[in-house]
Amino acid sequence: MNSDRWLLPDGIEELLPPQAAELDRLRRMLLDLFQRWGYELVMPPLVEYLDSLLTGTGNDLDIQTFKLTDQASGRLLGVRADMTPQVARIDAHRLAGREGPVRLCYHGTVLNTRGDGLGGSRSFTQIGAELYGHAGVESDSEMLCLMLETLQAAGVKTVFIDLGHVGIFRALSRAAGLDEPRESQLFDALQRKAVPEIEALLDAWRLAGDVGARLKELAWLNGGVEVLTRARQCLGDDAAIVAALDQLEGLAELVGRQRPEVPLHFDLAELRGYHYHTGVVFAAYVPGQGRAIAQGGRYDDIGKVFGRARPATGFSANLNGLMRLAGVTVAAGRGIFAPACEDVALQAAQAEKIMELRASGERVVAGLPGQSGGAAEAGCDRVLVAVDGQWVIQNSNSKGEQ
Repeated sequence: MNSDRWLLPDGIEELLPPQAAELDRLRRMLLDLFQRWGYELVMPPLVEYLDSLLTGTGNDLDIQTFKLTDQASGRLLGVRADMTPQVARIDAHRLAGREGPVRLCYHGTVLNTRGDGLGGSRSFTQIGAELYGHAGVESDSEMLCLMLETLQAAGVKTVFIDLGHVGIFRALSRAAGLDEPRESQLFDALQRKAVPEIEALLDAWRLAGDVGARLKELAWLNGGVEVLTRARQCLGDDAAIVAALDQLEGLAELVGRQRPEVPLHFDLAELRGYHYHTGVVFAAYVPGQGRAIAQGGRYDDIGKVFGRARPATGFSANLNGLMRLAGVTVAAGRGIFAPACEDVALQAAQAEKIMELRASGERVVAGLPGQSGGAAEAGCDRVLVAVDGQWVIQNSNSKGEQ
């Protein structure tokens, strides 16, 4: 119906003034922060050929990606649902001449076919940073600390970090000889912490040796740093598991030195991005929020399909969500309203004064002849008025000169 033309699709939002200005201010502030840490800005395209967007570890994004046909080539295009694979392509292909560590940051609109089931938007501004070319926990620590500083700069308080490592479940699944359907079934149960279901599945499968008992332990291995000691005792001496625990322990030590005030929580059954990540995974939470407000981890070799396999770690956040979560109070309108001047003798001087004020950084709204509304409607707290042939600035609600 014609009366519904103003409606937007479910999960699609728009920002009005002054929230749009606040989001842009936050974006610029965070990009400046990334730049101070040495991260260079890239701007991937909104759409790409589908086989590029979903290649390799990007395949997990298939169900979230809107698809369309390119009328020029006949090939399928995808609207990005996550910018991380695009940035990995840039490092692997467009920046292939750089051999050392490469630090890149980005921002842009992403579009998902589905919401998160909790009322989240399907289209938002994603912002994040990626570090390529270094495989040690030092780069994971840098990324985690940059994420924390990002949240702090955005005004988010009382953050705690959830740490995991997908390599542990992967090693146990391999030792158990699980095929893909059984691995997926167990993976799903672990994500829901459905302990009775996990135990029933493992008992029914009658796995050889003690691997079933070790898999059951995963659901209980969550808590403080002592979890890593318990894990060493009950998960066996598989080299991949030992290496994963060493990485978590090393990361916790590095982050603890730099950000000792931030609580670290370990959850060895946390498998966020299991088919995407290759090592450490981390997420930031705040009290009262069931969803992560920022997340990241290691995803080595994502660029292999683009011609260069490199270690990689990164994080991303929903910029719109950060703005809402920080509870930003939009400041009252600041600016100078310059009413339309009917005095020809004063018009040139007024135009010169307006140009001078704008050049100095002031926001000046020029009134138009016959317009209704004044300074308040234009979001201005001051007015440009003529006094004895000179243009001066006054408070919009008084006659006193500022």
